[in-house]
Amino acid sequence: MKEIIVLAEHRRGELRDVTWEMLSKGRQMAESVGAEIGVVLLGYGVNPLAEVLRHKAHRFFLIEDQRVETYNSEIYEKALTQLIVERKPLLTLIGHTAMGMDFAPSLAAHLKMPLATDCIGIEAAGEAFSLTRQLYGGKVNATVSFLKTAPYMVTVRSGAFPVLEKEALPGEMMKLPSPLTEQGLAKRFLQYVEAAVGEVQ
Repeated sequence: MKEIIVLAEHRRGELRDVTWEMLSKGRQMAESVGAEIGVVLLGYGVNPLAEVLRHKAHRFFLIEDQRVETYNSEIYEKALTQLIVERKPLLTLIGHTAMGMDFAPSLAAHLKMPLATDCIGIEAAGEAFSLTRQLYGGKVNATVSFLKTAPYMVTVRSGAFPVLEKEALPGEMMKLPSPLTEQGLAKRFLQYVEAAVGEVQ
C-alpha cells in the first residue's frame, strides 16, 4: 500500500499547529491517490501526544528515546532515514519551521531524495505532485513539479492549509526501536532562549 508520512512537530509538550495542517492536507492527498496516511512522533514521555495523534492516521510510528526529549537534528535525521528507507513512502511532509529548515535539506540529500521547500500548495496528479511556492518575497506564486519519480519530500509553510475534521482512522501503533547507539552525539541541547516580549517601536 502506498503511504504518505507526516512528521509531527512538538515543543515543550505541545503539538505545533503545522502538524494538524499537514495531517489534514496529507490525508486529503492520500485519499486522492489511493494511499494511507502515517504520522511519526519522536520524543520521550510523549504518551499524551501519542493518544491525541494516533487516530488521525492509519499508522502511528513512535520512536521514544530520552536523548530526543528535545529536538536534535542529528537524531531526527538518523531516525527518519531508517523509517523512510524501510517504509518507502510516496511523500514525506515536514513543517517549514526552524526545525524543518534545520534538518530536512540534509535528510533529503542523505537519502538522494527530491525536496521542495516552503510549499503553500500541494495537489496530487497521479503519483506526481503539483506544488506551489512563493518567489520574490511573496510577489509571485510559482507552480512547480519534481523531475524525478517518487519518493518525494516537501516542507510545508505553517498556516498554508486549513485543518479539516474527519472521522477517526485506525491509528495502528507501531513502536520503533531507537536508531541511536551508545556512540556520542555531535550535537546536544542546551536550553531554550526566548526573545523578551516588548512593544513594537
